[in-house]
Amino acid sequence: MHEATLYEKLPGSRVRCNTCQWRCSISPDKFGVCRMYQNRNGVLYNMNYAQASSVAADPIEKKPLFHFFPDTLAFSLGGWGCNFHCQDCQNWQISCPETGEPWRDSQKVQPRAAIELAKRHQCRGIAWTYNEPSIWFEYTLDSAKLAKENNLYTVYVTNGYLTPEALDTIGPYLDAWRVDIKGFSDSFYRELAKVTHWRGILEVAKRAKAKWNMHVEVITNIIPTMNDDEQQLEGIANWIRDELGELTPWHVTRFYPHHHMRHLPPTPISTLEHAYDIGQKAGLKFIYAGNVPGHKSENTTCYSCGKLIVERFGYQTKVVGLEDSRCKFCGAELNFRTLGSKGGHHD
Repeated sequence: MHEATLYEKLPGSRVRCNTCQWRCSISPDKFGVCRMYQNRNGVLYNMNYAQASSVAADPIEKKPLFHFFPDTLAFSLGGWGCNFHCQDCQNWQISCPETGEPWRDSQKVQPRAAIELAKRHQCRGIAWTYNEPSIWFEYTLDSAKLAKENNLYTVYVTNGYLTPEALDTIGPYLDAWRVDIKGFSDSFYRELAKVTHWRGILEVAKRAKAKWNMHVEVITNIIPTMNDDEQQLEGIANWIRDELGELTPWHVTRFYPHHHMRHLPPTPISTLEHAYDIGQKAGLKFIYAGNVPGHKSENTTCYSCGKLIVERFGYQTKVVGLEDSRCKFCGAELNFRTLGSKGGHHD
């Protein structure tokens, strides 16, 4: 148990959690939507501080982040719970645990231990992933501060539903914001995740880039019959172009039947290629089809001279044409974060 960082006390020993955009008003002994913040006698506690469900040294490309320290390992930590209840969740066993307090039997990885493990496994940074990182916000904040002291990069793999004040609290210590924009309509977000105010995700993603100079990449898992229509895909592509910039990578990934959506088929590759075309038409320079190893769009090619910059097959990565954040052949800016690029680390 760890007292929450962002909450306010309300009359009658109730509290309001300000970590995510649900802003749950929680009565004594009750939990928020995520089931990981509990009101105990008028004080809000995070219940799963340092309680890890999953720990691995992953290629950064697995997040997926394609323009951020390519061909490096990220020490990857997952906790328990989620503030979304997505019907297609791939990690539902840890995001929507059916037992009451699964974290009680999980491994404890304190922030300092996470830093030491990252170094021991030759990782260049730390990523909070597998489940929504804001659900153990205090832990990720403490860990991110230590990571920066130890010259490790930091990554949030997120559904993007943090409040602006939570983003601003961790912003100085966070380098990458890998955010889901799952669809582009009220009805879709309601049906998929029971979320109504999804446009706040867009505002916080813009803020991550504009205010905190984070490297932002967007992922859209394309689900047949739900978010594969022109209107939503064009909406996402145009929004990325207008608000994050044409050099922002957009990952359009293949849905596989999971959790409560086993009745739907995997996404046809032709649908992914159609999304790729929509992104190109919108003017995006880097669109990647995901969950299709060997697809030609896995590679990064320079939009200016057409030369191969980064070659990928699954999680095997070979950097061949990059100089800092630019094409080494023609000098075009490619929006990469590397050790030499100007956005590599916060001061």
